[in-house]
Parts: sequence; structure tokens; C-alpha cells
Amino acid sequence: HYGLTMAARFVAGVAAGLAWALLAGYARRMAPAHLQGKAIAIAMAGIPLALSLGVPAGTFLGKVTDWRVAFLAMTALTVVLLLWIVAAVPDHPGQGRGERPRMLRALRVPGVTPVLFVTLVFVLAHTILYAYIAPYLDDLGLGDSADLVLLVFGVASLASIWVVGAQIHHRLRVLTIASTLLVAVAAALLAVLSDHAALVYVAAVLWGLGWGGVPTLLQTAAADAGGEAADAAQAMLVTLWNGAMAGGGVLGG
Repeated sequence: HYGLTMAARFVAGVAAGLAWALLAGYARRMAPAHLQGKAIAIAMAGIPLALSLGVPAGTFLGKVTDWRVAFLAMTALTVVLLLWIVAAVPDHPGQGRGERPRMLRALRVPGVTPVLFVTLVFVLAHTILYAYIAPYLDDLGLGDSADLVLLVFGVASLASIWVVGAQIHHRLRVLTIASTLLVAVAAALLAVLSDHAALVYVAAVLWGLGWGGVPTLLQTAAADAGGEAADAAQAMLVTLWNGAMAGGGVLGG
């Protein structure tokens, strides 16, 4: 059973990484230039939603019924999604073999490497915090409130996505700096003033406001910096993102 579980995780990780690398560029191509940032914001809204709402929902369903029900529900939703994509989502031509961007060449494009570095560090730090929030809350005596804390985080993340989607074309740099500061302040509150339950919820709000729009901000920054090599920059960003998530789990543990 352990071997099958690890194999399933590997396949799911490959599928998620591949889909993620393609989705941002796909959403960007479907929209006119002045709406490309908003298109990525809408497409990438699923990431913070899944982290903040999907995990508690799946856990709740597994507790109320059985873990198999949660997996079967996810499978059924996947089938519905695939049918909807085939029926309704427009197709776009791919690139010929000679037109495909080179990964190493994309790294030499000014601005790409700094965005990738920020992605690595930001996601690494966030994963350490997110992956171990439940044991942290247990230590504070708030273990039974973990779902509520994540719900507050999720609602704040949605607000962040809305703000980023509305302002990303005008204030990309400012929004990125603000997001970094908000997450830093939230982490500081959790580290220093966590004896007060109310401040834990305040930190969750700041955390969500800082994190919700980060996928959109970083992927837009990578695409803008990459120019003609935008797809290669996006693929490297997603690779670093997943590597940082794995590293966050290791370092946090």
C-alpha cells in the first residue's frame, strides 16, 4: 500500500506540475494584452482556493464519511472538468519544433532570474508556515480551530486575488512588495504575539491578503520579463515552485 501511495503521489505531482506550467500561458494567450494579467489572476485563483478551502473540505468529507468518498468525489469532478474543457474551452495552436524556447536561453533574459529567485525563497518560506500550521495551532491549544483559521486565510486570499486582478497591470512591483511585507508581518505576529487567540486570526487575515495574489504576481512578472521566452520562464517558475514546496516540507520537518 505504501508503494502504491507513493506512486500515486508521484503521478499526481507530475500531472499538477505539467498542468500548472501550461495554464498561465494558456490563459494569457486567450486574453487581449490589456486583460492578460486579469486572465492569469482568474486562472490561478484555484491555487489559494485549493490550499485554503479544498484541504479543509476534503478533510471534513473524509471524517464525516470515509476517505474513499473524498477521492471518488475528486475523481468525479475531474471527469466533469475534462468534459467541460473538451466541449467549451477554445483551442490554440502550439509551437513548431524550431520555435520552442530554450530553457537556458530564457535564464539569460534580463529580469527572469530575479523573479525565479523570489519565487524560490517566497514559496519555500510560505510552505514552512502553511505545512505546519496545524501542529503550531495544537501547541497553542487552538487545534480544534484549525479549519476556522484556514477559512479566514482563504477568505482573505480571495480578497487579495480580487485586488491583484484589478491592479496588476498598473502596480505589479508595488503589489509584490506589499504581499511580501504582509506575509512577513503575519509570520512575525504568529512568532511573537501568538499567546492571544485574536491575534492569530489577525495574522491569518494578513497572511491571506499577502499570499492570495502571489501566484498571479510572480507568473505575470515571469511572463513579462521573459518576453518571447515567456513559456520557458513559466515552466521554470513552476518547477522551482514545486521544488520549493518540497524543500519547505523538509526544512519545516
